[in-house]
Amino acid sequence: MMRTFAHSRTFMPPRQRFPGFPTVAAFFAGLRARSARELPLSLSGSRWRARVRRGGACMLGAALVAGVLACSPTYDWRTVSNNASGYSVDLPAKPGADQRSLDVGGTTMRMRVQTAEVGGAVFVVGTLDLPDAQPATQQKALDFLRDGLARNLGAPPAAHAVDVPLAAGGAVQGIELDLTGKADNPAGFGNAGGKAEARTIHARLVARGTHAYQLAIVGREQPPVEQVDQFFQSFRLY
Repeated sequence: MMRTFAHSRTFMPPRQRFPGFPTVAAFFAGLRARSARELPLSLSGSRWRARVRRGGACMLGAALVAGVLACSPTYDWRTVSNNASGYSVDLPAKPGADQRSLDVGGTTMRMRVQTAEVGGAVFVVGTLDLPDAQPATQQKALDFLRDGLARNLGAPPAAHAVDVPLAAGGAVQGIELDLTGKADNPAGFGNAGGKAEARTIHARLVARGTHAYQLAIVGREQPPVEQVDQFFQSFRLY
């Protein structure tokens, strides 16, 4: 069963999880304590100090490498073809899917989404089904999507034009937005208590035929540039 939501909020991805990390001070305190415990008590003077330096340096290097490996997100890119919505795109993890109905200026329209989450960032492809392919209807949908993203972060809906490629060749014109602000939507990507949290949104919007599309990456920070490019540049409309 589809859910109906008021037009004041554009559909956003499920609530994100952001694991905590130990502080730098705590990390080095633990490292020093471990070094002291593992050193032989028989060592003294310059030999003891040299052993401490060597042992601390080795453990520091190993800990830093392990930390990088543990905290670096893994992007498992795969091409997803969505024939029903008329696009293909690369997603960095196995996608989930959802759909709901939205009130777009007094007209109920269905929004279908695919989402993939990596490293605290959510990659979203949303398809809004339009009642017709008239330019005025397409523009109405794009304005709704643009303004909804901006409202979620309390940011001005500034945008610039961008070409979105077609699978058969050529391109159609869309718009691109980069937004930074605070999200306080507990039903969307805010936290359960409704406390505002800093978020960034990098998004592209485009309309073709009876569909309007919303591509977005939502998170506390944007992923590396190459991962952002992989997502947006892979998107093709049928």
